[in-house]
Amino acid sequence: MDVDSELKPGSNGIFTVAVDDRVVAQKTASGFPTEEEIVNAVAKALGR
Repeated sequence: MDVDSELKPGSNGIFTVAVDDRVVAQKTASGFPTEEEIVNAVAKALGR
């Protein structure tokens, strides 16, 4: 996808994916988003 990314330590098992400070995917009570869901959410946020 050729994007710059940054991993920031969190607490309490938090998993959030944000694009330009807008959350596009995150861990929910039912679990983690799939890799495909994350890639699609990031691509959509980037207009790709």
